[in-house]
Amino acid sequence: MKKNAIKMIGLLLCAIFCSCEFFEEYTGGNIDNDPNQIKEISFIDEFVIADGTLFENTLIGGLSGIDYENGKWYLISDDPTAPIRFYTANIEFNESGFRDVSINGVTELKDKTGYSFSEGSVDPEAIRVAANGTIVWTSEGNINNGIDPFIRFSDQAGNFLSEALIAPKYKFNTNENVGPVHNGTFEGLCKAYGSNGYWVNMELPLKQDGVEPTIEDTESPIRISYLSQNGTFGKEFVYELDPVVRKASETAFTINGVVEILEYSTDQFLFLERSFSTGFPDGGNNVKIYKVDASNATNVRNMDSLEGETYIKATKELLFDFESIRGELTDGIVDNIEGITLGPVLENGNRSLVLVADNNFSAFGPQLNQFILLELIN
Repeated sequence: MKKNAIKMIGLLLCAIFCSCEFFEEYTGGNIDNDPNQIKEISFIDEFVIADGTLFENTLIGGLSGIDYENGKWYLISDDPTAPIRFYTANIEFNESGFRDVSINGVTELKDKTGYSFSEGSVDPEAIRVAANGTIVWTSEGNINNGIDPFIRFSDQAGNFLSEALIAPKYKFNTNENVGPVHNGTFEGLCKAYGSNGYWVNMELPLKQDGVEPTIEDTESPIRISYLSQNGTFGKEFVYELDPVVRKASETAFTINGVVEILEYSTDQFLFLERSFSTGFPDGGNNVKIYKVDASNATNVRNMDSLEGETYIKATKELLFDFESIRGELTDGIVDNIEGITLGPVLENGNRSLVLVADNNFSAFGPQLNQFILLELIN
C-alpha cells in the first residue's frame, strides 16, 4: 500500500514536470512570456517616411491601419479617392531601433464588380490579414451622405470575395437619434485570439447608446463586436471612452475614440485610444494604450440601446501614455496614431509592437507618416 502510494506520487510529480517542460517549449522556453502577464510597454524608436513620398504614382499617406502576417507587413491608406489601396512594406528593426521602413508594393482594392470605387463611396480605416492571405478591411462609410460602413474580404490582388452582414444598428438611419455618428463607425479591427474570427470596434458610441466624449466626463460607451470567419456578427461587449484630454476654445473641434484594438489572449486586449483637439501647435493628439479585460463583460448584442440598461463593461488599465515619450519624437509631435500590430519577437524574447500614424495627407497642416516601435515587457 505504501509502495503504491509512493509510486502514485512519483507519477504525479513526473506528469507535473513533463507538463511544465511542454509548456516551456510551446511558449518559446519561457513561461514568463505568457502574454496575459504584460506588465509594461517601453519605447524603442521612431521612423518617419517623408511627406510627399510617392510609390508607383500613389502618394504615401493616410496610413490608418497596419498588420503583420506570415512575415509580411501590410498598411491601408484612408484616401477616399481611387485607387483605394493597401501597401506592403519592408520594416526592419531590432531591440535598438528601426533599420528601415520602406514601401515595396501597392494593391488597389476593388468594388464588388471588379472596378475602382467611385469618389466618396468608401473610407478605409483598418486592415487585417488572415493566415490564408485573405485581406479583411473596414470602411467607415459616409453617414452624412447616407453611405453605410462595411467590412469586406478581398484576395491578395484586391478583388472582392465577400462582405460581413452588417446589423441595422450600425447602418445609416433617417431617425437622427438612432444609428452611428458620422466618422465614428468601424475604425478598428483585429484577429480573434485562438479562432479564425475577428473583433471590430466602433470609434464612437451609437446615438442611442450614449454621447460623444467631451472635455467633461460623460457616459460614452462603444460596442466591440465579434465577427466570424464567414462575416456573421456575434457577441458584443462594451468599453467606456475617456473624456477628451484638452480643449483650446469653445469653438475647437474635439474627439476621443478607440482607433484600433488587438486581442493578445482570450478576452484580453490592447486598445488604442486617441483624443484630438484643434488649436495646439504640437498637433493636439493625446494617445494611450489600455490593457482591457472583457472576460466578465456582458454580451449586449440584443440590446438595441444601452441607455437605461444594466450591464457590465470591460475593464481598462492604462498601460502606456504617449505623453511619456513626446520629447523623444520628431518636433515633439505625437501624431494621429491609428494603426497597431504585434510584430516579430525581439532577440530578448519580448514581443514587438509597431504603430503607424495617419497624416491626413497634411490636408490640415504638416503631419507625419510616423512609425513607432514599442516593446511588450512581461
